[in-house]
Amino acid sequence: MTKLRHLIWIVIAAAGLTLSVSQSFAQQPDPGDQPGLVPDDSVQLDPEYRKQMVSYRTTEAPGTIIISTAERHLYLIQPGGRALRYGIGVGRDGFQWQGLLSITRKAEWPDWTPPPEMIARQPYLPRFMAGGPGNPLGARAMYLGATVYRIHGTNQPDTIGTAISSGCFRLVNADVADLYDRVPVGTKVIVRQKPEL
Repeated sequence: MTKLRHLIWIVIAAAGLTLSVSQSFAQQPDPGDQPGLVPDDSVQLDPEYRKQMVSYRTTEAPGTIIISTAERHLYLIQPGGRALRYGIGVGRDGFQWQGLLSITRKAEWPDWTPPPEMIARQPYLPRFMAGGPGNPLGARAMYLGATVYRIHGTNQPDTIGTAISSGCFRLVNADVADLYDRVPVGTKVIVRQKPEL
């Protein structure tokens, strides 16, 4: 009986630790989402994060999007073992994820309605913000499945190549507009935390 009580206390303590870790992530602000900040178009991207055609081996069909969180790159697969590579900003620690989704909706200069989880972390955020240059979603948004996650532009181009968001993937406005014009609703999106071997 003593062993059983001891085991129960260990399970309760472990659950409490998991909860406290989750709460500590949830209480961090979202420094990557600043409504009203107008992008500084003079920011020069590191060459690593500029859009470019690269060699890319994969069995995925042309038109597929592959996101590598670790590399901070989004790849749009092209024929002939190549891909268009874009630099991105990704979710910060505790907000990274992986999976297989598709683009379910696209919007130009999208409105922004912060999800309830973000409002809980940052109660001062607006409940709604019309699309425009000061909107954190930037010039375009591509919505992923039925989730709150998007591939979108940014009003903070200096965050490309960093892990700062709440789980969305951001590109500079020129790149997200280019990608937006290349992919239809229904495009397959693969999110990986590690590069494909």
